[in-house]
Amino acid sequence: MIGYISGKIIDKSEGFLILETGGVGYKVFVTGTTLEKVSVSGATALWTHLAVRENSQDLFGFERKDELEFFELLISISGIGPRTALSILNVANIETLKQAVATENSAHLTKVAGIGRKTAEKIVLELRDKLGGIYSPEGNLTEEGDALEALTSLGYNPREARDALREVPSDTMGTSEKVKRALKILSGNK
Repeated sequence: MIGYISGKIIDKSEGFLILETGGVGYKVFVTGTTLEKVSVSGATALWTHLAVRENSQDLFGFERKDELEFFELLISISGIGPRTALSILNVANIETLKQAVATENSAHLTKVAGIGRKTAEKIVLELRDKLGGIYSPEGNLTEEGDALEALTSLGYNPREARDALREVPSDTMGTSEKVKRALKILSGNK
């Protein structure tokens, strides 16, 4: 199995990159955040999960080991495949997702295409059991949801708004402060 890979990025496209290592180009599916951080001809190293199916072998890559671990928790849930798990990680960062699970906020997960209310509730229930008492929420998930809603009402598309909110420092408190910082990020004045 492939657990870690590093090399030169020779191409990137929507949802994946081609990573050359040892003269072989590996197609690695990654989150949108990872794609934005890397550039063609640059080098990267990723923690990986190899998903073997009857008709395919797909490699999923993550910058941090905790992202890989959360991804593997997601795919351990019946009915959640690797592509859906990657889509969930595209919606929000791990801390936000853990907060959604800890606060039983299944509505947050319904923002993922293909996940309805029942599936979101199932994910929350199963992850809560798997995460156990390991995670205690810090911050306020409602603030992030309100900030996302405020940014979309100002005309930003949900993806842009989520990406900007991911870059807001985690110690930022209050909806208005999160919106202000996200607006600076969106305008390029980090």
